[in-house]
Amino acid sequence: MTKILNILSIFVLMLSCANNNSQNNNQVIDKKQLNDLLIEKNIDMLSHESQLIDEYVMHNNLDVIKTGTGLRYQILHDGVGEFVKKGDVVTIEYEIRLLNDEIIYSSEKEGNKTFVVGRGGVESGLEEAVLKLKRFSEAILILPSHLAYGIIGDGNKIPHRSVLVYRIKIIDIK
Repeated sequence: MTKILNILSIFVLMLSCANNNSQNNNQVIDKKQLNDLLIEKNIDMLSHESQLIDEYVMHNNLDVIKTGTGLRYQILHDGVGEFVKKGDVVTIEYEIRLLNDEIIYSSEKEGNKTFVVGRGGVESGLEEAVLKLKRFSEAILILPSHLAYGIIGDGNKIPHRSVLVYRIKIIDIK
């Protein structure tokens, strides 16, 4: 979220500089006005993204749970044993789609993904979601952009500000 605010701050500052030069060099936007503008734009962006996710959920007849962060998930198969916890090494099969259902990555092509929960290195929404799962659990996860790759994307197949739809299966927990 901090990255988003920083980038938006730079963008707004650039726009205000262009407007100042062309209209009135003596006019300055104070920090409170800038902060209020950034907050308003972030709220608008999150609201629009949430609406797109809600439409996707309805269109696909999903029965998702929404967390406080905005992650939405549906457990398709409960799995067995203990829940994943921070510090566990988790291996997952996965398929990642955009909201238009375009498959952008999958373990079928890229191989399974293994990561240590709580150490970063994967999307924060994925880390949050696996903590709700057990070995052999299967789930659909919908990660808003701020829980995925944010406003910059991954520089490859994930465009900027993309919502990601994961279908995962926990293969192993160590």
